[in-house]
Amino acid sequence: MTESSLRPLPGPAAELLRALDAPPRLGAHLRAVHDVAWSLTDVLGRRRPDLEFDTTAVLFGAATHDIGKVVHVAELSAPGHRHEEAGRDLLLRYGVPAHLARFAGNHGSWDAPEVTLDDLLVSLADKVWKGARVTGLEDRVVVHLGGAPWEAFLVLDDVLQGLAAGADERLAFQAAHPVAV
Repeated sequence: MTESSLRPLPGPAAELLRALDAPPRLGAHLRAVHDVAWSLTDVLGRRRPDLEFDTTAVLFGAATHDIGKVVHVAELSAPGHRHEEAGRDLLLRYGVPAHLARFAGNHGSWDAPEVTLDDLLVSLADKVWKGARVTGLEDRVVVHLGGAPWEAFLVLDDVLQGLAAGADERLAFQAAHPVAV
């Protein structure tokens, strides 16, 4: 996977990463997740045109969901959740509307009762970019897809299998970028 094979981040997200002097690894990760979110929303939108979600919000959320790792850099290479609240607060301080900043704060809380389909799609992109499949998360998305659960699962499973197939290339792309600036 080359730098040019991934879709660019939305302008405001890319500008924010530059302003924050974000580590290259973070930029690469956000770009990979954003690219998966773009494909996910595109395919779901074409296969299920009746499905209501805010593509622009999902793409911005995917492009900024881990922005708090600018503050908690250790979480770029180790597990942790401190970046979530820090990311939401950082985005709010930079004037990002709350309905968009929320993704940084809730992308790890997909099992909370109040999450929307938009929230779930950001969380899903953040898992499947590396080939991870999370049954509970996928089950929540299936409920939002509506209709017969088995048919909805088949649609989602088909989409996710295709996206997961590119995980090794995305992981290599991210690993090629240093954690430190």
